[in-house]
Amino acid sequence: MVDGERVEHPETVASAIRIGNPASWQGANAAAQFSGGKIDKVTDEQIVSAYKQLASTEGIFVEPACAAALAGLIKVTSAGGIDEGSIVVSTMTGHGLKDPDSAVTYANSEAKLVEADLEAVKAAMGL
Repeated sequence: MVDGERVEHPETVASAIRIGNPASWQGANAAAQFSGGKIDKVTDEQIVSAYKQLASTEGIFVEPACAAALAGLIKVTSAGGIDEGSIVVSTMTGHGLKDPDSAVTYANSEAKLVEADLEAVKAAMGL
């Protein structure tokens, strides 16, 4: 879609947007033009980075397809493509439980077993 043509067999960690010829192609282009927005592409690495950033800094658990929007925003902002003071919206509607395997894959941490006791939980959290 970004390059103006179909993608025969798209591969990405963002399974919900793994569509090479979306039915809403024209609507998406119209919405981008109307809003002054942009349709761009990001790498899987950028998606995973945004996915982790949302969870670690904001406590927001999304599916990778949802994190792709933030990855794009980070990419455009880093390239100076958004004017200072601009109002930018990145909708996060895809809850992480739609793709729980990604949370396990990208968590980079082991689960910690804690006794069912308030003080033990506080200690495990460093409180």
